Amino acid sequence: QAHLVESGGGLVQAGGSLRLSCAASGRTFSRYAMAWFRQAPGKEREFVVGISRSGGSTNSADSVKGRFTISRDNAKNTLYLQMNSLKPEDTAVYYCAAAALPLATMNSGVYDYWGQGTQVTVSS
Repeated sequence: QAHLVESGGGLVQAGGSLRLSCAASGRTFSRYAMAWFRQAPGKEREFVVGISRSGGSTNSADSVKGRFTISRDNAKNTLYLQMNSLKPEDTAVYYCAAAALPLATMNSGVYDYWGQGTQVTVSS
């Protein structure tokens, strides 16, 4: 099993940056593909960016390409999301998720574990 805890959210002005972290418990972090999802008020949860269990492959939603970067440190059991050039439409609760797969997917249904979420608010 894995327990995921996000941190790093907050309030930032448009154009600013934030770095989210997701700490995973257990010794099997490297067996999971990881991803960040987000959910804005009144909207469905959406895929943001994912990374393979080795860290060698990433995929992201078109809306964040060139602005958001996902990375992982398997030695520290930690997932990161560097968010640059933030926009008001990036405002949402951000969740990390783990899937027992080699590659991340946009399908939220295949993820086995979820964090509790961290709020990101971007002011205009």
